[in-house]
Amino acid sequence: MLVIQTAFLGDVVLTTPLLAALATQHGPVDVVTTPVAAPLLETHDAVRQVIPYDKRGADRGWSGVRRLAGRLRTQRYERAYLPHRSLRTAALAWRARIPARIGFSGGWSFLYTDARPKPRTGHESDRLLALAEGPPGAYPPHLRPTAEDEQAAAALLDGTFVALAPGSIWGSKRWPYYAALAATLAKHVAIAVVGGRDDVELGNEIVAAVGRSGGRAVNACGRLTLRQSAAFIGRAVLLVTNDSAPLHLATAMRTPIVALFGPTVTEFGFGPVRPGDVALGTEGLLCRPCSPHGPLQCPLGHHRCMRDLSVEAVIAAIEEIGALRRRS
Repeated sequence: MLVIQTAFLGDVVLTTPLLAALATQHGPVDVVTTPVAAPLLETHDAVRQVIPYDKRGADRGWSGVRRLAGRLRTQRYERAYLPHRSLRTAALAWRARIPARIGFSGGWSFLYTDARPKPRTGHESDRLLALAEGPPGAYPPHLRPTAEDEQAAAALLDGTFVALAPGSIWGSKRWPYYAALAATLAKHVAIAVVGGRDDVELGNEIVAAVGRSGGRAVNACGRLTLRQSAAFIGRAVLLVTNDSAPLHLATAMRTPIVALFGPTVTEFGFGPVRPGDVALGTEGLLCRPCSPHGPLQCPLGHHRCMRDLSVEAVIAAIEEIGALRRRS
């Protein structure tokens, strides 16, 4: 059994319910995914092996598709599930000569043997789960960091802390007031900034703001592996995040979430999924949503969808879910 999922990192995390359902039905599955996402799935109990596919690097182009398809063909998979609707994914399974190829109806479904309609509503994790005909909510997203990952996370910052994820590859998704929020929260709890190497500068700005307020903060951006980052977020009493991958890592690690949505909306299916988690957005803007992913910059120049979302509103949401009270 093979699953091919080479979409964004968050999409890979939200595919874990599908992996769990297929493993329950057929036993652990093999997964083709990106080199970035591969470590997250290597320790997942539904996965037998992970096959990295560097579609933007060493395996770029149709020559890369042919090479990987040849490798997959030797494994003689009987069935492939294709949650990501893309020509590359469809062609890969077809060229690997996998007899049963199951995916969602769309532009490339003529390469499938079984094209199923993708649900239009509900959370994306449940929509992907529909490929295995699993009922919504039957398998929540989850990840399984190792003991070594947990140790690395604990060594960076122990005790009670709130995690902030200020970054996003889509610039218009970034809420501009994380430093002010951190300075306020730091009067009561330690702060950790999470993200990748591209977020180090943002993290430094937030840590500096906390330092001026007399609080305690650490910039974890770029200092942990992806799986260690999941473990670190799992240790937090709360994550405040944009509509980006850390939201889904927190969902998979069962950390309470306050998610800030600007150019995108939760109706797209990528918001918090657990009861009690909160998604905030500026209501009443005719320009919102403006894009499926959020453009790099606000098309109208004002970025009101994020700028009108106040620090006070975020603090009120934090108080509403009571995460600090439950674990203090």
